[in-house]
Amino acid sequence: MMRGIIHTALIAGVALTLAGCGIADSRSPLPEFLRAKASDPPPLEAPPDVKQLVREKLDSVFVAQSNPQQVQVSPPHHDLRGLGWTACVKAELTNAVGKPLGVETYRITINNGVILDRSRAEAEDTCANESYQPI
Repeated sequence: MMRGIIHTALIAGVALTLAGCGIADSRSPLPEFLRAKASDPPPLEAPPDVKQLVREKLDSVFVAQSNPQQVQVSPPHHDLRGLGWTACVKAELTNAVGKPLGVETYRITINNGVILDRSRAEAEDTCANESYQPI
């Protein structure tokens, strides 16, 4: 009987000790010397070569039927919502039957040298204030 009580107490003690490991994170109310250290954010990647990336992956920005002409890109800027980069791309486009649509501007998101997303530029994207260079 005594052996069972000691065994149960030992298991309960080990369980409580292991449970305490997850409690002492960096935002815990425990004293600082007992808290886990907050991890450093990952380092920023180097700015991408937007000209080369858009030139090689033009189909990831524009539909092939739009026949993009006079493609221009802006310098990359660090994405404030993540670890990647953003840039603006503009070109003269045509519709499916060949009629000119005029100049369209897109905001692209780049991460690890890959264009992850593109969306039509809006007023809050500041693409209108960017300086552009042809690809």
